[in-house]
Amino acid sequence: MTNRLYYGDNLEWLSNHAAFPDSSVDLVYLDPPFNSNATYSQLFKSPDGKTADSQIEAFEDTWVWGLSAEAAYDRVLTSGNTDVAQLLQAMRSFLHDNALMAYLAMMAARLIELHRVLKPTGSLYLHCDPTASHYLKLLLDGVFGPLNYRTEIVWRRTNARSNTSRTYADITDSIFFYTKGARFTFNKQFVPFSEKHLLEEYRHVDENGRRYMLSDLRNPGVRPNLRYHYKGFKPHPNGWAISLEKMEDYDRRGYLHFPAKPDGRIRMKRFLDERQGTPVPSLWADIPPIHPAAQERLGYPTQKPLALLERIIAASSNPGDVVLDPFCGCGTAVHAAQKLGRRWLGIDITHLSIALIEKRMKDAFPGIAFDVEGRPKDLASAQELALRDKHEFQKWLVTWVGGQPWKGGQKGADGGIDGLVFFNGWDSATDKPTHEKAIISVKGGANKGVGFVSELVETIGREKAALGILLMAALPTKEMESRAAAAGFFETGLEAKVPRIQILTLAELFAGKRPTIPNINPAMFKAAPKEKPVQPKML
Repeated sequence: MTNRLYYGDNLEWLSNHAAFPDSSVDLVYLDPPFNSNATYSQLFKSPDGKTADSQIEAFEDTWVWGLSAEAAYDRVLTSGNTDVAQLLQAMRSFLHDNALMAYLAMMAARLIELHRVLKPTGSLYLHCDPTASHYLKLLLDGVFGPLNYRTEIVWRRTNARSNTSRTYADITDSIFFYTKGARFTFNKQFVPFSEKHLLEEYRHVDENGRRYMLSDLRNPGVRPNLRYHYKGFKPHPNGWAISLEKMEDYDRRGYLHFPAKPDGRIRMKRFLDERQGTPVPSLWADIPPIHPAAQERLGYPTQKPLALLERIIAASSNPGDVVLDPFCGCGTAVHAAQKLGRRWLGIDITHLSIALIEKRMKDAFPGIAFDVEGRPKDLASAQELALRDKHEFQKWLVTWVGGQPWKGGQKGADGGIDGLVFFNGWDSATDKPTHEKAIISVKGGANKGVGFVSELVETIGREKAALGILLMAALPTKEMESRAAAAGFFETGLEAKVPRIQILTLAELFAGKRPTIPNINPAMFKAAPKEKPVQPKML
């Protein structure tokens, strides 16, 4: 199984047994979208309520009770998992048909598929906020069985700030850890000892400069067979904690501390350089959120720290194992998996995310190879996407030519702008660089003639943009080409002048042609820091 990104609905992909066979994944991490800022009153509004029912733009048609939610609900009821079916029926009876119930029905269907693709020794971590965590835990109990619940990790995702609400500040997320069975991969993780602990406990130093602490050698129970004198020192009435042979071995290796007084007791040296640290508990307060100015931050709103995913992946998988993130967002999980020598699979429903992850992985791991499935790969599939989903077609085409979707790809009135490309020019009068932009307009339907070009000319004038890029599924007319030529050229101050209006067709794009934009700003998101590539151990 090679590293892959999948564009599309994760339920559709997970239902594809050829792409995702039974028992093929070692670890699943999912951070499904949900509105962390929503209140219960918002979540419980019926579909005709005034409050938006959506989580993020990509799912705004999903988390409402409608045909998709009803189909997911029926799918769970006929899945063969009677525990989840009965549980979901009870939830619907209590919650009724609203955004929250739609979300839970969608999640139940996906969790059943994720359980199917997990290996018998596999694990799943579900990352969520407290808004619906109690319902999600019930679903997980139904899918995995309550005996396979391992722990709830509480991550302090932010620090407390001034709180204007009439309740406690919400600063934590929950991460539920479940396994498919009783036998599972788990590599205990450690955090360094605190400075306070080091000063208080490891205050002794031997002749070689090694720091150590002292611990008792008395037996916690009563062991008459372990009552023996050693070099004139008496045991505790309970007896020693170790045998005479072990005592002699520790003595030879310099692990024993002998008391200054004859009535004292021998103690054991525990050297700091042999300790891994403190085992990681279920409260994770040592991984801070990503600082706004951090090099790691890429500009994705819900980006999680790389250290958070590294800990999860290191704990519940081994090099060469397969890690799956079905809501991969900006790709933190697949980044951490690659860094730690795991194989990975990521699914996301937006072209913007897939484009961001592609760039992130290539920036962090130069020369990396992976496949991308589900997006248009030829003219016919691109035209099919344009007919099926105009909005996703626009976002895909904008990102494909190196642009940034307008307002992050949100639906709504765009004023003739589908995307932007930022680039630099040069003002020879001031001898200083200038910051310019090109406006991208996507037309995936029938050709309406010269009006397309006139609209773009008007838009770049209104927006004070330097260039206009018209991307079309249909061929331009002669009149369109003449109108574009009449718009003239843009003088960059750095290179030869560039046509102010450029028209490119899908056929030309698939043939390798791209807009002529000088000195392009290198990224719509920041470049990910370069990592040292780790070659995964193949099974």
